[in-house]
Amino acid sequence: MQNIRNIAIIAHVDHGKTTLVDKILYFTNQFRENENAGELILDNNDLERERGITIVSKNVSVTYKGVKINIIDTPGHADFGGEVERVLKMADGVVLLVDAFEGPMPQTRFVTGKALGLGIKPIVVVNKVDKENCRPDEVYENVFDLFFNLGATEEQLDFPVLYGSSKQGWMSTDWKNRTEDFTDLLEAIIKYIPAPKVSEGTLQMQVTSLDYSTFVGRIAIGRVARGTIKENQPVSLVKRDGKVVKSRVKELQVFEGLGRIKVPEVHAGDICAVVGIEGFDIGDTIADFENPEQLEVIAIDEPTMNMLFTINNSPFFGKEGKLVTSRNIYDRLQKELEKNLALRVVPTESPDAWLVYGRGILHLSVLIETMRREGYELQVGQPQVIIKEIDGQKCEPIEELVVDVPSDVSGKVIELVTQRKGELLIMEARGDMQHLEFSIPSRGIIGLRNNVLTATAGEAVMAHRLKGYEPWKGTIPGRLAGVLISLDTGSTTAYSIDKLQDRGRFFVDPGVEVYEGQILGEHIRDNDLTINVTKGKQLTNMRASGSDDNVRIAPAIKFSLEECMEYIQADEYIEVTPQSIRLRKIYLTENERKQNAKKFQ
Repeated sequence: MQNIRNIAIIAHVDHGKTTLVDKILYFTNQFRENENAGELILDNNDLERERGITIVSKNVSVTYKGVKINIIDTPGHADFGGEVERVLKMADGVVLLVDAFEGPMPQTRFVTGKALGLGIKPIVVVNKVDKENCRPDEVYENVFDLFFNLGATEEQLDFPVLYGSSKQGWMSTDWKNRTEDFTDLLEAIIKYIPAPKVSEGTLQMQVTSLDYSTFVGRIAIGRVARGTIKENQPVSLVKRDGKVVKSRVKELQVFEGLGRIKVPEVHAGDICAVVGIEGFDIGDTIADFENPEQLEVIAIDEPTMNMLFTINNSPFFGKEGKLVTSRNIYDRLQKELEKNLALRVVPTESPDAWLVYGRGILHLSVLIETMRREGYELQVGQPQVIIKEIDGQKCEPIEELVVDVPSDVSGKVIELVTQRKGELLIMEARGDMQHLEFSIPSRGIIGLRNNVLTATAGEAVMAHRLKGYEPWKGTIPGRLAGVLISLDTGSTTAYSIDKLQDRGRFFVDPGVEVYEGQILGEHIRDNDLTINVTKGKQLTNMRASGSDDNVRIAPAIKFSLEECMEYIQADEYIEVTPQSIRLRKIYLTENERKQNAKKFQ
């Protein structure tokens, strides 16, 4: 029993968690000598690889000096905090990774607070000490202050610290003396992380994540808290509401390297996958058949934002996607609820629309992007923050925003954030960068990133996390400019776009099919303007020196899905299909927009 260690690797996004797991896998010889598994091995779905972030937590296991170490790689982004909260239940210790230059960031605080609250023992790794301008000693002090502010116990404050570079493949107790490998880190894990505590009693295992196989269906993954679970054993499944369902274990698997192997039984303290149990949800307890006892249900933070999901009813619906009906979309959202704990789906008055609640723009955009890649067509409305009434007062979610910018443009950033009801709390110099910390309403962050990146020529690094609910801060100005709206359905012409370029910036290229009511670009003024971009040049057999100019068109602005979500207003939708993302007005004709204008004021 003493030969197991369960650790979760936690950090802010981009501080090097997945790279660290890669190097541990290589160091413990999980691959053949002639096998090159590449980098970021655990980021195995397309979206994770494209964005360079972890979205779903993964389990692997390595063996070092006869000790089995179960490693859980967690997402670093606060939008996927629901993932972190549930997998920490499987760990006895955490390895907290901190960048040697940036130090603890807002999301580091978020996941560390969760881990310390569960009484988990931390090991701190100051990563990327090979970077220029790194300040490992200061960062160590910052981490200590962070732990103290989060109410860590004396035992947790007495944490071991290692320095190194995951990319270069070394970790050491002294950052000035470089070692060759990861021996120091693995030794520290065995020495400081306790073996799983096992209490006497009958079987208890909480389902903390799930997997799916086309052969056997849904697979429950979790840690055996006490007792032993065996193949073919009859068990009770205790649901969140206390209801008990009788079931039987068909097969058991434990993690080994990157895969899983079949075993006849699993003892308390180890993490395993259970095949054959039907109808389970995350947070349910697999317990003894005759005397089932429930484990404490996983508590998940509330969502802070919602968006309207509805069927695609644009003139182009069904041209690109196969799954377009309300039944298709509803079934897909229900399926997502099974594994995405921080998500909620609420029906609306319309049978074709649902309010989907999530943690933030990124959390919801990953769901939409996944759906469109699976062949779904849908439309989504403007993201709205969730307003609560606390002690008779209207309250809204407030975020802690951290921005690192070059000193010469810090003034522009402060101006942009204060326009959106942000308050500057801390301003300090870090090398040639300025470190700014604000308190800002969540609504103020929607659409802020684009403006800040434009104002700082792409140099700003932004991060934010939810702080709590505070009284309503008043109205925040929305988009400053109006939009250019298509008057007609047809194909855009270079001639028309060229003649209308002085009206604003376009989002579409020549030769693209558009429909009436579609948003084609941004107007230079604050009102919306309806334009015709399908008109071609009048061809005659007379030539005139003035009408034969070459057409010169500025490149169209291409928005990502998140940028679209931040850009649209209350009277607009994003149409999402497997091949296109289009912006449109909810009411497509000019007359309908005038009749319904009051709804959106």
